[in-house]
Amino acid sequence: MRNLLAILLAGGAGERLAPLTLNIAKPAVLFGGTYRIIDFTLSNCINSGIRRVLILTQYKALELTRHIREGWNIFTGELNEFIEVIPPMKRIHSDWYLGTADAVYQNIESVRGENAEMTIILYGDQIYKMDYHEMVRWHQRRHADITIATIQIPLEEAGRFGIVEIDTSHRVIGFEEKPQHGHPARSMFNPQMASASMGIYVFDTAVLCQALLEDAEDATSSHDFGRDILPKWLARANVVAYDFRDLNRKTVRYWRDVGTLDAYYDANMDLVSVNPEFNLYDKQWPIRTRLLQRPPAKFVFAHEGRRMGVALDSIVSAGCIISGGRVVHSVLSPGVRVNSYCEVEHSILLSDCEIGRYSRLRNAIIPPGLLVPENTLIGYDPEQDRARGYTITENGVVAVPPADG
Repeated sequence: MRNLLAILLAGGAGERLAPLTLNIAKPAVLFGGTYRIIDFTLSNCINSGIRRVLILTQYKALELTRHIREGWNIFTGELNEFIEVIPPMKRIHSDWYLGTADAVYQNIESVRGENAEMTIILYGDQIYKMDYHEMVRWHQRRHADITIATIQIPLEEAGRFGIVEIDTSHRVIGFEEKPQHGHPARSMFNPQMASASMGIYVFDTAVLCQALLEDAEDATSSHDFGRDILPKWLARANVVAYDFRDLNRKTVRYWRDVGTLDAYYDANMDLVSVNPEFNLYDKQWPIRTRLLQRPPAKFVFAHEGRRMGVALDSIVSAGCIISGGRVVHSVLSPGVRVNSYCEVEHSILLSDCEIGRYSRLRNAIIPPGLLVPENTLIGYDPEQDRARGYTITENGVVAVPPADG
């Protein structure tokens, strides 16, 4: 793995996750109480033995940069180990990143400077557990120039993904981005399923650089790995597929792109299930994050005549105070306060927000630091929620914008 460089793309604007991304980059959004979305990909890197990681940022990256600096400063430069954040520097042309491939192209000198034999391309907005070392070994054993990580999905979901056509030798012979014709290529690994690209690629670094240089000269290109680079190189290189092996050890393979509010909400709600699909408590594959110094969570009142603070089927992070309120099937990030006589159900309360007395929340996402006034109803009257400027998803999730949003 010392011959491997990881490039983690973390610069997307995250419009579909608004209002959560009005002030911060999507990879920095809180998830599962104490984590940031980017922590899951970074933890995969650490657990896989990857010790050189370049994180390419762009939009609203200040909080993300601080999170990396203060929570992931765990390597020593003396051993040529690093997790380094690189903002857009416009060293090659005057545009911001034009696509995923262009983001790497604009940092091609940083890639070349590491002299790594292989480069793995990753994204900072996905939730999953994966040993990248296994994928790299597969890439080497197959003498591949490019390896695409794939996951088996139901045929009816193919229109949401890049679909990979694979022959019996695991070579990729076709790649179609979000097919809409209803007849996607069947998976070689399971004919009842389709193989979708996970957006995770291992390149021989020389091939990667050549592909980026050629793509940069193509005026018709959208400069995207899935739409442009991979289809053009299928006939020119040995491109193979790696079937995702889930380290989550559940019956269903877990890989989530939490790029929409509904996907983000559903993934969080899964964590508070009695038997969640995603296991945060796996000591063999720990998830790291930046932990601020906070006091323990506290539940009050237990006095006679007062309602006791209680949380059921919920994640309650450090620094939270449930002060005579009731929380059910919800995720509370650090520093949340739920005051007396509140009812919070099936909701996500992000760090340091406070819910005023007698308020009732259902199917809601509350942004960091927001004070919800007393006697507020959220998630009960859609028309009233819209009139307040809240976002309501197709599945009825109510996302409240930040106070300065």
